[in-house]
Amino acid sequence: MSSSFARAALRRASLAAFRPARDRASFSAAATSSPHATTVLCVRKDGETVIMADGQVTMGSEIVKPNVKKVRIIEPGVVGGFAGATADAFTLFERLEQQLEQHPGQLTRACVELAKQWRTDKFLRKLEATMIVADKESSFQITGSGDVLEPHDGVIGIGSGGSYALAAARALVDVPGMKAFDIAKKAMTIAADTCVYTNHNFTHQIIGGPDATTKAEEKSDKGKDTKASTKASTSGE
Repeated sequence: MSSSFARAALRRASLAAFRPARDRASFSAAATSSPHATTVLCVRKDGETVIMADGQVTMGSEIVKPNVKKVRIIEPGVVGGFAGATADAFTLFERLEQQLEQHPGQLTRACVELAKQWRTDKFLRKLEATMIVADKESSFQITGSGDVLEPHDGVIGIGSGGSYALAAARALVDVPGMKAFDIAKKAMTIAADTCVYTNHNFTHQIIGGPDATTKAEEKSDKGKDTKASTKASTSGE
């Protein structure tokens, strides 16, 4: 009787010792298969804002594509980058565009409203992505848990290599003479050399400065051109 009790106690102790190792293994596997296996970086300095991302898409241990564009212009003067599932991210970008149409020129409010929808909507809460959104005045990190985070130093890094790029950019941001683009490129290079899920095929968008790839004025200029053409056609009639 005592021997049976001893064997049962030994079995329970063995199971208790095995359970944490099993949990750690499952956590490691989940981390390895994370859809956020990429690097996206936002750097803001001296009136110039840069969002830069690598181009690698990974499924497990396989590189599926090396040149995906993870940075896009949401509207003139507003750019975004994403880490996570591509379809999910584009769905969220479309929702953000809708919010910007409802609240023009109010990126902060649009991001907060998107975060509310993302957290509470039965469909959107299943989407797996993390976003960086920026305009000429502010930059934000948006997550599915309802977070809208604005950095104190103008630097944001997301994805599997985001911490490497973030640390490198923060080390370089105070270097005199380095522009936001130069800081972003150097930091992304360091991340690509460190993170196996990040490559050197960088794409970027710039707001502000002489090298800007999109300007808020483009939207208003387009509206002016439309009004001018409408007026010309009316006067011609």
